[in-house]
Amino acid sequence: MGTMQTTRLRFASLLVVAIAILGGATQALAEEIKITSMEGFQSMPLVYPKFMIDNLWILISAAFVFIMHLGFATLESGLTRQKNTVNILFKNVFIVSVGIITYALTGFNTMYPDPGDFNGYLAILGPIGFGGDEVANLTANYADYTYWSDFIFQAMFAATAATIVSGAVAERVKLTGFMIYATILVAFLYPIAGSWKWGGGWLDAMGFYDFAGSSIVHAFGGFSALACVLVLGPRRGKYVDGQVRPILGHSMPLATIGVFLLWLGWFGFNGGSVLSADPTLVSLVFVTTSLAAAAGALASIFTSMIYLKKPDVSMALNGILAGLVGITAGADSVTWVGAILIGLVAGCIVVFAIVIIDRIQIDDPVGAISVHGVCGLWGTIAVGIFSTNPEHSVGTQIVGTLSYALFAFVASMILASVVKATIGLRVSAEEEEEGLDMGEHGQPAYADFQHINN
Repeated sequence: MGTMQTTRLRFASLLVVAIAILGGATQALAEEIKITSMEGFQSMPLVYPKFMIDNLWILISAAFVFIMHLGFATLESGLTRQKNTVNILFKNVFIVSVGIITYALTGFNTMYPDPGDFNGYLAILGPIGFGGDEVANLTANYADYTYWSDFIFQAMFAATAATIVSGAVAERVKLTGFMIYATILVAFLYPIAGSWKWGGGWLDAMGFYDFAGSSIVHAFGGFSALACVLVLGPRRGKYVDGQVRPILGHSMPLATIGVFLLWLGWFGFNGGSVLSADPTLVSLVFVTTSLAAAAGALASIFTSMIYLKKPDVSMALNGILAGLVGITAGADSVTWVGAILIGLVAGCIVVFAIVIIDRIQIDDPVGAISVHGVCGLWGTIAVGIFSTNPEHSVGTQIVGTLSYALFAFVASMILASVVKATIGLRVSAEEEEEGLDMGEHGQPAYADFQHINN
């Protein structure tokens, strides 16, 4: 038994050494060798094994991000009334489906134009490629993942911005109006904004940094949600005679499941944004992501206990999400101490933001504006404070994140206003009272459920 264990240890040691050699040799070879075909790439004994691992990690990460849509669906369902559950689930099914299709038809090439090729600009608003050359070209340039892996990973991100809006407008938005709004948002507005940084645009040239999307995804979605909520108006009975009337969600277990699914998916959201299976960076990102989430939860728990005089579980759940949103911009560039501090501040901010937004009578059933919008701003600015990279400045981070917030708010305000003026954005008072499940779908979420009050 001792000999067998020794043999296994030796084999493991050799494997670790081999992987290290492969990792070091790959970058040099990728820079020196021009790859013209996938077959040529596969024939390279040192590069191809690393390529397979990197590419597999990108695909696994895309699957993790996909799971986040299940998290959004359950979170939003749990924090709203049961008479609107089918409507919430339907919107989430629609968003991820239309997001993938529109990102293939217009989004991917709009977000990632090729600045070195005039034909690349002609591809803007055009579909993804259907030939085999794209695979060879991408592996030649990056030696990390295929064209198709790049597309599917980014497509999973694209639908998230519209999903953020879904929760904020829940329980009173007209289904057809929301479907049109979400389609335009994910097909055109998000890719345009994303190109400013991730597509090598003007913010990237300024030195703005957003690792996995605190601003590009979350602040964009949060301020888009704010604009849509302002156009839509609050739920009936939410604000009466200047007083706030709580409208409770029907299932905190569902909401809790949703948040833990989102935390799980965030390992792909942030970890996959390394864009390789680099062992140091991926493990660092996992640690900073989890520390920020945990710190956000604790901060919101104790803040709610002190400020609201009770340990509010919905605040604790939003604290987790606040920490995750906050760390997303700098998960690869802050220390573990910095991650905790970012999460702590985000967890405190989100409690006060939710309370203040409610007091000024902006009705957001799930706290999406506070979690994604406000904490997205904080997380992006925090890169300039806590990053270990001296090139990340607070001033540039402020300019970048405010640009995303302003663009999302103004563009979404115009879009929502146009939808409202044409086909309508809000259901009738009767449909809202009855519940959108029956009014929009003719189908209850729970068998034998009868709506009595609220």
